[in-house]
Amino acid sequence: MASSLTSKSILGSTKPGSSSSLPSELRRLSSPAVQISIRTQPRKNFQIQATGSSYGTHFRVSTFGESHGGGVGCIIDGCPPRIPLSESDLQFDLDRRRPGQSRITTPRKETDTCRISSGVSEGMTTGTPIHVFVPNTDQRGLDYSEMSVAYRPSHADATYDMKYGVRSVQGGGRSSARETIGRVAPGALAKKILKQFAGTEILAYVSQVHQVVLPEDLVDHENLTLEQIENNIVRCPNPEYAEKMIAAIDAVRTKGNSVGGVVTCIVRNAPRGLGTPVFDKLEAELAKACMSLPATKGFEFGSGFAGTYLTGLEHNDEFYTDENGRIRTRTNRSGGIQGGISNGEIINMRVAFKPTSTIGKKQNTVTRDKVETEMIARGRHDPCVVPRAVPMVEAMVALVLVDQLMAQYAQCHLFPINTELQEPLHTEQPQNAAAL
Repeated sequence: MASSLTSKSILGSTKPGSSSSLPSELRRLSSPAVQISIRTQPRKNFQIQATGSSYGTHFRVSTFGESHGGGVGCIIDGCPPRIPLSESDLQFDLDRRRPGQSRITTPRKETDTCRISSGVSEGMTTGTPIHVFVPNTDQRGLDYSEMSVAYRPSHADATYDMKYGVRSVQGGGRSSARETIGRVAPGALAKKILKQFAGTEILAYVSQVHQVVLPEDLVDHENLTLEQIENNIVRCPNPEYAEKMIAAIDAVRTKGNSVGGVVTCIVRNAPRGLGTPVFDKLEAELAKACMSLPATKGFEFGSGFAGTYLTGLEHNDEFYTDENGRIRTRTNRSGGIQGGISNGEIINMRVAFKPTSTIGKKQNTVTRDKVETEMIARGRHDPCVVPRAVPMVEAMVALVLVDQLMAQYAQCHLFPINTELQEPLHTEQPQNAAAL
């Protein structure tokens, strides 16, 4: 009976399958009835992807730069062509994010003026990668000399050393919130696309600073405006609570301390059908994007943790048909997302930010040589990050939604939709897109 033996080379054969390269004992066994096959295993090639500075699949953003380097920015890949775009479209949100805008933000003075160097021709996107750059102009690297020796408590100094074995000391490098310029700029573009294509609006505001909590029923999400949010330096739409929040920040600012808070974000007119079941649920994508922002510590959407105090009967959002024949929900404890897919109601979420780690107080720490010591951190930092975090949260939500919009269009709207169950993704568009 013929047989075959598959094995690795026994004594380093020079030619797989050649009997002349076998030991003498095995050559005697080699005959038409006994076939010995010697095969070497192919080498496996391993590919390691370790980026961490890019987000999105269809609308993809990669950020670059460090707090005290030459500048920061982003590359936007996958932007649709023929969209009117100028630097001023991005500058509005960058100005909302920039430092030094009020007494309750970091005193670092930067204009954060952006430059678009590719992907736009004669005021229109070309469909090719868009490069946005913002130079750093007010660096003070000597403020961080202590950080080259000792670790700031609760900052990323120690973990960057643990991961890379080296780090950029000045300003925290990539861990600095200055990196978020590369998110806010493309987020402004994403908001423009969403507004033009689907009428989608994204608004965020400060709903808590330290122990000052804005009651939810004092904000009308159906009619909330950007002007109401931008009416004060803390970006709280309620003037009474805005003053309380500002006072809470001032109280710790003058003592060299810091406090945290919460940013609430809503999305109006989000297309139905965004998100994918199981691993790529819309709320999972939103959570990942928002939690990638510096200083974030928590994420809730819809009823959040408070929903755990309700029964199923109390929590369920009952359906009804409105005057236009659209299926709606009478309540919105689901937060505009059910089964990981947007249902057309207002999407609402809350993002918690910790107190700023770098404070002007003496704290215990250790040096890079593992010697216990004390330090008072220097540098210019926000006593509370949430007023400037508002445009950051809006940007990350916009990047998620525009990426999901493009995915939904590609998968489920490439061919005629089922009009009995589905709705068009877009609003009516004027014939001349340049007029937008």
